[in-house]
This record gives sequence, structure tokens and C-alpha cells, in this order.
Amino acid sequence: MNGLRQYLVITANYWAFTLTDGAIRMLVVLYFHQLGYTPFAIATLFLFYEFFGVVTNLVGGWLGARIGLNRTMQLGTALQVFALLMLTAPASWLSVPFVMAAQALSGIAKDLNKMSAKASVKLMLPKGDGNQDSRLFRWVAILTGSKNTLKGVGYFLGGFLLAAVGFRHALFLLAGLVFAAFVATLILLPGDIGKTRARAKFKHIFSKTPAINWLSAARFFLFGARDIWFVVALPVFLQETLGWSFTQTGGFLALWIIGYGMVQASAPRFFRKEHDGAGPDGRDARRWAFILALFPAGIAVALMQGYSPALVLIVGLALFGIVFALNSAVHSYLIVAWSERDKVAMNVGFYYMANAGGRLAGTVLSGWAYQTRGLVGCLWWSTAFVLTAWLLSFPLSNNKTRQTINGETS
Repeated sequence: MNGLRQYLVITANYWAFTLTDGAIRMLVVLYFHQLGYTPFAIATLFLFYEFFGVVTNLVGGWLGARIGLNRTMQLGTALQVFALLMLTAPASWLSVPFVMAAQALSGIAKDLNKMSAKASVKLMLPKGDGNQDSRLFRWVAILTGSKNTLKGVGYFLGGFLLAAVGFRHALFLLAGLVFAAFVATLILLPGDIGKTRARAKFKHIFSKTPAINWLSAARFFLFGARDIWFVVALPVFLQETLGWSFTQTGGFLALWIIGYGMVQASAPRFFRKEHDGAGPDGRDARRWAFILALFPAGIAVALMQGYSPALVLIVGLALFGIVFALNSAVHSYLIVAWSERDKVAMNVGFYYMANAGGRLAGTVLSGWAYQTRGLVGCLWWSTAFVLTAWLLSFPLSNNKTRQTINGETS
């Protein structure tokens, strides 16, 4: 019961953080597009957000193993409050370097929080539980899926608050929410979650397990494929070409992420029959990556053939979201399941370093490809990235990978 209570506290903190993370992303994209920034200039605002996400995940797992995962989570939550308050500065201060610095802090905060929450899940399960695989997949899927649902609500909230109260007041409200979550974790969580008995060495942050390295490489291209067309290109296209308002744009992207999160949270039911109640394996990562590649390619072809852009994007994005959610659920489970308890923080940090690297590449390409080749060009880049993730998943296709990865069943 104690493990369940801690899981609920961590999940609630993750929810509050994610709500603000989605809202700030939409606020920055729409507000600076309104000020006349080009798509590529908007993309540059997020460069430090993604770059420092890579750096944070590189050292975050090591730091969590030394000081405890709850401490790294609390550090991330406090940094998010500070990053939000930075952006409430007078409009004359909001130069590109200033906003990039605020986004750098937000990127550090996000990845400290995410790494800590996901690595903690495995440590809260009792050892020797006969249903550990099934429960682990369910807890990871619920945490990740609910997070993405709340991020979708955050996208809508960002667009709504920008229209309703303006940029600065929206940021003050979001900072207050995150601060309340920070105080709750200080009161309700113990201080040693994930802290290892042996002193974790910095060199151990690089995984020596081949399957985790392959999975991390595939994750890089999987999430790069999404962000190539989703981060900058899609919201700018909806406003610029289709003439949608802030609220319409934020609401549409919010509905997509909410639906994506719901599919991700229900993934254990989808895979249960195929694996007799156990979690998925490496073959699922390979198969679903190939299926995913069909969708950005199909949307690109439909747009090139002159079909209604609004209809193509609504239907195509819904289908892409369902399949992408299943891919992400499989990946999120495998990295936790394949990690030993004493190394889970460092392995998860290494894995999400690759995730952040993919998002960084996707963000840069989203602005550049849209400005030079339009939305169709972004979609072809996305297709190429997904196919690369599929190829990198081939070493994971052996059904026995899970049993041999650590010399134990996890």
C-alpha cells in the first residue's frame, strides 16, 4: 500500500508538471508567431529546451542514483516554477536569447521530472510479485498515458489562457500550480527513493547493455519523427494556411494528445491476449514502427493529390496518434522492464537522453523543413525517421531478449 501511495503522489506531481509543460509550449509558439517570428525562428526558441534535455538525461540518472529520485524530481519541479516566472518579465526583455534561456531551464526541469517519475515506478513494485510484469506494464502505461492526456489539456489551456488572460497572467497561474505540486512532494515523499547503496560512478551512465542501446537509438528516431511535423509545422500550418484561431489550434492539438494518452494508457489491454498477460517484447517494437511509417507517408501523398487539407490532417493525425501511442507504450515498458533495479535510474536517464536528442533534431527540422518544403516536406522527413527506427529495432526482435538482457527475469 505504501508503494501505491507513493506512486499516486508521483503521478499527481507528474500531472501538474505536464499540464504546465504543454501549456507553455503552446503559449510560446502562438504568442511569438503573433509577434511576427518566422517558423524557423520559433523553432530556435526551443533549441535549448531540447538540447539541455539531452544533457539532463545524460547526468540525471546518475544524479538520481546518488541523491534519490524524489530529490531530482523536486529539483525539476522547482526549476519549472523559476522558468515560468522568467517569462513573466516585461515584453522588452523577451528577446530570443532570453526566451531560449528560460526554455533551457524548462527543458532541464522536464527531463529531471520525467526521468525521476518513470524510474521510480519499478522501485515501488514489491519484489517476488508473481504478476510483476503485468503490473509494471500497467503502471508505466497509466503514468505515461495519463501524462500525455494532461499534456493535451495543457495545449488547450495554453491557447485558451493566451486568448482569455494574456501571456503574462497565464504564466503566473501555471507557476502557482507547479509550486503547489512541489510542496506536496516535499511533505508526502520519503527522501531515499532510487538512491543506491553503492556510489554510482559517472562512467556508468552509458549503458553497456546492447538491447538498451538499440532501443535508445530507435527512440531517438521515433520521437524525432513526431516532432518534425508536430512541434512547429503543424500549429503554424493550422493558423497560416487554414486560418484557425489560437483556441482552435490549441484545442485540436490538445484533443490529439488527449486521445494519444488514452490509447497509451489502455495499451496493456491491447497487448494482453497476444502475450498471455505479460508485457510486450522487442518484436512489437519492430512491427509497430513499420506500421507507423505508413501514416505520415499516406498523409503526404493525400495532400499532394489535392485532398482537403483539414480533412486529411484530422483523419490522418488521429490514425497516426493511435499507432504512435502503441509504439511509445511498448518502448516505455521495455526500458523499465529490461533494467535492473539498481541501474534503473541510469538506464532510464540514458534512454531519455536519446528521446530528448530525437526531439531536438525534430524541432530543428520542423522549423527548417516547413520553411523550405512546407508541411509535405516535414511529413516525408517524418517517414524517413520512422523507417530508421524500424531498422534499428531489428536487434530487439528476438522473443527471448527480455530473459537474457540482465541474466535475470525482471
